[in-house]
Amino acid sequence: MAMQCADFLVIGGGIAGLSAAARLTLSGNVTVIEAETALGYHSSGRSATFCHYGIGNATVRGLTSFSRAFFQEPPAGFSDYPLAKSKSALFIATEAMLPTLAELATSMRRFTDTISEVDEAGMLELVPVLRTGQDAIIAGVVDSSGLKLDTDALMQGYARIVRRGGGTIINGQRVGGIHRSDGLWQVTTADGSSHAAPILVNAAGAWADQLAALAGVRPLGLEPKRRTMIVIDPPAGMAVNDWPFTKTATDDFYMLPDSGRLMASPVDEVPSEPCDAQPEEYDLALAAWQAEQYTTLPVVRIAHRWAGLRSFVADRVPTAGFAPDAPGFFWLAGQGGYGIQTAPAMAAISAALITGGDWPKELTALGVTPAKILPDRLLG
Repeated sequence: MAMQCADFLVIGGGIAGLSAAARLTLSGNVTVIEAETALGYHSSGRSATFCHYGIGNATVRGLTSFSRAFFQEPPAGFSDYPLAKSKSALFIATEAMLPTLAELATSMRRFTDTISEVDEAGMLELVPVLRTGQDAIIAGVVDSSGLKLDTDALMQGYARIVRRGGGTIINGQRVGGIHRSDGLWQVTTADGSSHAAPILVNAAGAWADQLAALAGVRPLGLEPKRRTMIVIDPPAGMAVNDWPFTKTATDDFYMLPDSGRLMASPVDEVPSEPCDAQPEEYDLALAAWQAEQYTTLPVVRIAHRWAGLRSFVADRVPTAGFAPDAPGFFWLAGQGGYGIQTAPAMAAISAALITGGDWPKELTALGVTPAKILPDRLLG
């Protein structure tokens, strides 16, 4: 079978790989190789898809701030549907969580002026089922700038740009071998096809370290962690769609309206091998228990359940940049739980680094510098 050549090979058809590939079509021919038959099958397709400032550190918030403009005003023709709808985020705290809530509010105010405190009555007006009062929730902070994202529209929009730009997206082909020869990274897939390019972008999600090992490249030390989600029914006749995204100040629980039901998670991070993650009974029970602890909702049944993997490096900041030990091998990994809401920023960074462009000045102004993103910080 003849070798198929491109300027850029992107391994991984999740949000990271597709968004980077879309930017790279402006600079050359792109081939995206995805192991699964569907794009975004693992982490990207199993996210709560809510964009807010209450997650990650200052670098992640800077990436999020940069990305918001894309979600709110995507390029003409990117999607037939809006990518984002406004929805507030409510961060709640028990007495023990008050210091964490105060720190969170201060951190978020560095990036937005949409933060306000809310008392018990105000919280109950927003989410009537919250369990408030002594030994329960006593304080809250609202970020009115939250965005509910349409992940499918986002993924399909990026895929559309790749194809319109002459790129190729190959689904259902797991990479079986990688080696570098004559200045080209050569990749063999399960069906025996061979692909080559001078630049290989490793956007393989939880499998990124395994892909690097296959290529003889030093791994980043990625740690995939399983996150569990459940969907529960509200009481009959109770309209929930206008409720905000609601999360404890500490990582114990969050809840988000979903088509008349409520999506909930215990915000678990269970170490896992890269796999097709499935929910465990203990984590499902924990999710239901937390829902009953922080709300007055009885969890009579779980209407839907799933799990996904979120992969972190040591400092929990997404990584983009060329491997210091392998020419042309580009890391785009470690997106953690914020891969979707930081995708436009990470794609812009990746395109600039790969093509020799300038670091986006808007990111510098937001405190996001190369030293905080490049893989050298992890491999030094």
